[in-house]
Amino acid sequence: MSGEERWCVVTGGRGFAARHLVEMLIQYDLFSVRIADLEPQITLSTEEQNGALGHALKSGRANYVSADLRDKPQVLKVIEGAEVVFHMAAPNSSVNSQQLHYSVNVQGTKNVIDACVELKVKRLIYTSSASVVFDGIHGIINGDESLPYTDKPLDSYSATKAEGEAAILKANGTNGLLTCSLRPSSIFGPGDRLFVPSLVAAARAGKSKFMIGDGNNIYDFTYVENVAHAHICADRALASEQEVAEKAAGQAYFITNMEPIKFWEFTSLILEGLGYERPRIKIPAFAVMPIAHVIEWIYKIFGPYGMKVPQLIPSRIRLLSCSRSFNCSKAKDRLGYAPIVPLEEGLKRTLESYPHLRAENRPKREGPSKASICLGSGKVAHTLLWKDKKQTLITLLVLVAIYYNFIASQSTIVTAASKLLLVVSVFLFIHGNLPEKVFGYTIEKIPMSYFNLSEERSHQTALSVASSWNAAVNVLKSLCKGNDWSLFFQVVISLLILSFLGAISFQTLFIIGLPVAFAAFYLYEKNEQAIDSMFLEALSLGCKMKSDITKKVVGSKKKD
Repeated sequence: MSGEERWCVVTGGRGFAARHLVEMLIQYDLFSVRIADLEPQITLSTEEQNGALGHALKSGRANYVSADLRDKPQVLKVIEGAEVVFHMAAPNSSVNSQQLHYSVNVQGTKNVIDACVELKVKRLIYTSSASVVFDGIHGIINGDESLPYTDKPLDSYSATKAEGEAAILKANGTNGLLTCSLRPSSIFGPGDRLFVPSLVAAARAGKSKFMIGDGNNIYDFTYVENVAHAHICADRALASEQEVAEKAAGQAYFITNMEPIKFWEFTSLILEGLGYERPRIKIPAFAVMPIAHVIEWIYKIFGPYGMKVPQLIPSRIRLLSCSRSFNCSKAKDRLGYAPIVPLEEGLKRTLESYPHLRAENRPKREGPSKASICLGSGKVAHTLLWKDKKQTLITLLVLVAIYYNFIASQSTIVTAASKLLLVVSVFLFIHGNLPEKVFGYTIEKIPMSYFNLSEERSHQTALSVASSWNAAVNVLKSLCKGNDWSLFFQVVISLLILSFLGAISFQTLFIIGLPVAFAAFYLYEKNEQAIDSMFLEALSLGCKMKSDITKKVVGSKKKD
């Protein structure tokens, strides 16, 4: 860069697409780059420290400024002395908070516009979204910029992005400021913290086999470096001679890779490239939508208490099942934009950037599972967790035989016990008289010691019984003192559960309990991390609700 030092500003400069733009601006050596974001200090990865960004920060060709766009004095400080502003800051699109999105995407954008006008910035390029024209109901095929803003936005992010874009385009020509807006569609690439990680999380939870809709919806994806390149094309066009600049300014432009592809095919390429199963089971969108509405309703209630944004909400279902492809002819003609990285190459680079998310690199459990520990890590655990399939199937057959012969027949306890002892006696007598080999198969004889109860086992059983008795006595002693309310409620709840179970017939308990035991422990072991995460989230949510309710009760008492 020669002559007088020229500065540009990248708001939200530590975001996904913005990082790539910053790198590209530094590499092209057109401007000194001022990176603005919320964090108090910039934290670089090892790759960034050793790369162009790290060197630029050390040499002074780039600097970092902590700023909140909702605070106009901070915005003025960030933009002062800049020739061009790339306004890329925006909250996470997956967080559906109207207040947050409006404060940043609308009020923050207006602060940026006002600062640019006041400080006589020459060019302002806004990063919008292709979703500003999408209502989530009607698919878009090869849509162009003649499409109006939708009356029914997909979510608060899209609605506020449209409002921010309208303000940017309206400001064009004010005090010499030239503006334009870019609408990238479905950005992907290295550094993405939303699309690819969420796909992998779904795959690891066993959900990647499902697709919403018929799987034929067409999508336009945009590799992140092409998005950064589009911003530089826009700046060059606005900085060109008068006729070119006037034609480019005050306009919105769709930005894509110009290679439409089926959404689920693109998703499959990513999942298969990382070693996961591709989606194959089709679920109609109308079948999932009622469930999604219920989940969204639950989120609206519990969201303020810390509940994470669920994946299965109506706006996500519409995004996954509708077509969204766009025509980039206008960007090509007026900005000189053309993708510099093809879709296939972009996919390759993306997959290479996520070695830690590959199927073979998923975190492995060390030691026995919690389900195995809970079941004693012995024969019972091996049976219920299907570790020894032969043993599990034999146990199931024996239990089925017991059910039909002793429980379903509704015999009395004495009759059932007599029948069971009779069957065992006959089996042992026949087994004892069998030769060592029958049709070439070796018959394992049951040793006499099998039925003996060793002194050590007897001692352990007696100790266990005595320990349980003493524990029960200690509970009774604590209850007699009348101080431990927590223990009292635990005892009451336990006895209520016991009384409820006692009201259920043994036959019903057998029919429901055994299948649940053989399925529940097995499913928990296979999905231990996901189930534990859900439980901890519910527990955290409950604690927060309890805390909030307690504060309200205490506050109302103080007022009284």
